[in-house]
Amino acid sequence: MAQRHLDPTGPRPGTAAPLAKTRPGTVATAPTGDALAGYLRAQATEFLRALRLHRETGAGAGGSETSAEAARALRRSARRISASLHTFQPLLDADWCEAVRPELAWVSGTLAMEHACTARLERLLAALHRLSGSTAFPGAAGPPPGGRASGAAPVPAGAAPRGATAAPERGNLTVGAAKAGALLDRQLTLARTRAHSTALQALGSSRFHAVADKVAVLASEVPLTGPAATTDLRLLAGAAEDRLTDAVTALPLVTAGSPYNAAALVHGLSPDTVPHPQDAPWHQVRLLLRLHRYARETVSGPRGNAVVDLRLLAAGQALNLHRDASEAAAAAAQAARTPRIAPATAYALGVLHADQRHEVEAARFTFQQAWQKETVGA
Repeated sequence: MAQRHLDPTGPRPGTAAPLAKTRPGTVATAPTGDALAGYLRAQATEFLRALRLHRETGAGAGGSETSAEAARALRRSARRISASLHTFQPLLDADWCEAVRPELAWVSGTLAMEHACTARLERLLAALHRLSGSTAFPGAAGPPPGGRASGAAPVPAGAAPRGATAAPERGNLTVGAAKAGALLDRQLTLARTRAHSTALQALGSSRFHAVADKVAVLASEVPLTGPAATTDLRLLAGAAEDRLTDAVTALPLVTAGSPYNAAALVHGLSPDTVPHPQDAPWHQVRLLLRLHRYARETVSGPRGNAVVDLRLLAAGQALNLHRDASEAAAAAAQAARTPRIAPATAYALGVLHADQRHEVEAARFTFQQAWQKETVGA
């Protein structure tokens, strides 16, 4: 699984975001480098606290839920620090940012792989159960750690219910569903085990220790540049919002927004294993939306005074579902390419792939509905 990281697109000039609402009788002041330094110090402290908790609770094969939560906290703080270095790089030492940001992305991506495999298996087994109406499949345990969504996204208006693809031949689907579930369980459990080993090796490596040392320094000393003291953070945060808006405007809604996108289904089951080209712009929007959210957090100050934007929250959830369904469809397609599997198994995997591609389209529809709503608190 490729590491997820932020694209190194440099900030561009933008317009200042609106001032946060203040209480009557108070004067709003523009957030500057001091606010950025406070945010980075807070996130660095969270990183170090999570790292200490992770080491204290153990991270072996039988690691506790506390250890898993510590790993998630490490990922969250690493993402936020990396995002802030990306958005507000002109206010920080350039060489230092270029050295630290990719390493934080590596930490976050490495720690995310095991959880992603667990959530993907849960999602696919639940979909097989729903489509075939059969009993539980091997490995179908409780919800994945962290509660990553594995449920279905809403169906686009005018689309047939999910599972209609297989309804006429549910008997045939049930025959291969159990074997398809067992195959997916073997493949994704193996991938999860490897991801767990990779994470453990990474956390004990000299590379990670170097990253942790840099974060420890960041917790007390932020390398701001001279102009940071007088630069309004909302200018750079506004540029991040502009990039998000432009990316949403450029989404391929005509070719990628159809509830029954034949090109998307055919491509997924082709011998070509390259990620689906229609998904890439949506994944990019998801990353830009995250940058925008974290920039809002930074501008709001250490007390977190930013108004919760329900529009951004709903849009982000839809894009997360889009990512989950896209990756699940790719996993089903990969399993269908396994040599010498029974025709019934291949058929079940093909239906599963089509179902997840329909989930992708449903998530796109949900995102569009959320994005078109007025911003809350604007």
